[in-house]
Amino acid sequence: MNYRLDIQYDGTRYEGWQRQKTTGNTIQGKIEEVLSRMLDAPVQIDGAGRTDAGVHAKGQVANVHMDTEKNCEEICAYLNRYLPEDIEIYKVTQVQERFHSRLLAKKKVYQYRIATGHHKNVFERKYQCPLHEKFDVDAIKAAAELLTGTHDFKSFCSNKKMKKSTVRTIYSIRVESLPNELRITYTGDGFLYNMVRILTGTLIEAGRGTRKPEEMKGILSACDRGAAGFTAPAQGLTLLEVEY
Repeated sequence: MNYRLDIQYDGTRYEGWQRQKTTGNTIQGKIEEVLSRMLDAPVQIDGAGRTDAGVHAKGQVANVHMDTEKNCEEICAYLNRYLPEDIEIYKVTQVQERFHSRLLAKKKVYQYRIATGHHKNVFERKYQCPLHEKFDVDAIKAAAELLTGTHDFKSFCSNKKMKKSTVRTIYSIRVESLPNELRITYTGDGFLYNMVRILTGTLIEAGRGTRKPEEMKGILSACDRGAAGFTAPAQGLTLLEVEY
């Protein structure tokens, strides 16, 4: 049977989502370890998005093919009993055999949070980028507008050996100025390696006045990572939702 796992996690102490040969300290690795123990057999799960080390998720989705006599509630309870406290499976559902969490995803929503106040936010420090400065929000919005749509985002990808298409569609970039915080929410059909963090770094530079919003067109057409801004730290980024 094919099962869908809806997952949330605090990525602070993990080496990202994807299983790695050099470490067992990944989200995927931890979940597979518990499932393998439950089934007494090796298990491989497929995630909708490969979040980087330090990135969080409120709406990650994975699917796994397995044979078990446990029902969905029992699978969910078993996983949460043995997973670390910073990883939770909040729903398990049986899905069609052809469902694939990554290949069938239509939209992904990521949010980046930036602390802009003068004081440390002690209780949110693991989920915000602590820049503690003021930005020209109108400039950020103007730059974001030029990055919305279907473009070749090669300039916003850290993978220099990327062989597949780097064309993606960003449906919206919502910029919200809150008391002591700036939030940038990206909705797109998919994102390249480090793409959201590089987009954010570039928008921050526009907000600081070190880049003009109209430069976004030239950055896109350059198809060169060196043309874009810095890669914003992982801690401010959260995968909010995957839509099918």
